[in-house]
Amino acid sequence: MKRYIIYFIGVVILATGLTLNTKAGLGVSPIISVPFSISEIFDLNFGNLTLVLYSGFIITEMILHKKDKRLRLLDLLQLPFSLIFTRFLNLFTYIIPDFNEYSILLRLFALFLAIVLTGIGAATMLNMNLIPNPGDGIVQAIATKIQKNIGFTKNCVDFISLCTTIFIGLCFAHSVVGVGLGTVLAMIGVGRVISVYQFAYDKMSSFHT
Repeated sequence: MKRYIIYFIGVVILATGLTLNTKAGLGVSPIISVPFSISEIFDLNFGNLTLVLYSGFIITEMILHKKDKRLRLLDLLQLPFSLIFTRFLNLFTYIIPDFNEYSILLRLFALFLAIVLTGIGAATMLNMNLIPNPGDGIVQAIATKIQKNIGFTKNCVDFISLCTTIFIGLCFAHSVVGVGLGTVLAMIGVGRVISVYQFAYDKMSSFHT
């Protein structure tokens, strides 16, 4: 039961971090840049668009895992996760204010906090070894299929996401939407936060055993 509670806390922290990332107004992380840019350009619901993206990831994972029933079941469990997670995105989008009108220092602080929360949330969920975030699940599924390491595959998925976001922005808004300094810092920073958190988690685990 404890694992499920900690996992749920990780989900909430991750949703808070990703939402705060969009509110800082400095560019969002690559994996959510596509739904964010579409939501900004066409004034659509960000959480619902993220659910559509995650559903696409899950379908792709199930195709890649067609020979493994256990993995396909795990993929299917990502659907209810995605529904709950994106409802939190909608909730926090409503609660957290936009920082566009504030000073650059406050926006940078919001971005820093967003990166830290995103990393902690992702690492917390990962350590509980339950249902993966579809954004992580698709990377792992592709990495296994093409027999490349997760780091390389993650970079490729991020690159494709950014190119798609830039293309959408240039085509429909005649400008780049959702990509900026925050995008670069998120790409670098979230991984570092996860590494530091994982190091501390492993140390604490070894101390208690």
